[in-house]
Amino acid sequence: MYTGIVETTAVVAAVDPLETGCRIRIEASDEDALERDLEAQLAPEDSIAVDGVCVTAERVTENWFEAFLSAETVSRTTLAERAPGDRVNVERPLPADGRFHGHIVKGTVDTTARVLEVESGEDGAGREVTLEIPAGYEEYVVEKGAVALDGVSLTVADVDDDAGTFDVAVVPATEAVTTLSAARPGDRFHFEADIVAKYAARRAEFAG
Repeated sequence: MYTGIVETTAVVAAVDPLETGCRIRIEASDEDALERDLEAQLAPEDSIAVDGVCVTAERVTENWFEAFLSAETVSRTTLAERAPGDRVNVERPLPADGRFHGHIVKGTVDTTARVLEVESGEDGAGREVTLEIPAGYEEYVVEKGAVALDGVSLTVADVDDDAGTFDVAVVPATEAVTTLSAARPGDRFHFEADIVAKYAARRAEFAG
């Protein structure tokens, strides 16, 4: 389980398509927190979230790790479309005795959400991002509720049901440690709906 509080960013080093999915290599760089001896922080078979996608590290060296992406993961995310040099958000799972921040993020991305507009605040006050609500997920996007975008836990600032959009505010602290600082109209973010909202909707379906 994750919390959506991204620890750092890393760099895509390689993406190798396979018949049954693809394999991706993520590399730490000098500006990454992971650069401080990756092998001491991650072991083979450990889970780690890459742009909100929970993957299993297959090979780990001092400065990079590799993971396999199944066909299902490839179909729901954009990881297989990444190019060497692209930056991604990275978060290790929450330890059992860890302090809980953000919200419950499972790392099982539902789909992608397209960025429609980005409005920068004044004097470094962050930015407001407007996104299209993915079809079929309208009931899970609620004002002041939680959503994970590229693995980042965010609060829904506003929902426009008529337009089919929602807004999130990206504060400076979040911009500083995630890739959301580079958000542009047309970008697609990995979208994971709040699992609590999913269970509530499912219960209501059977109770009704």
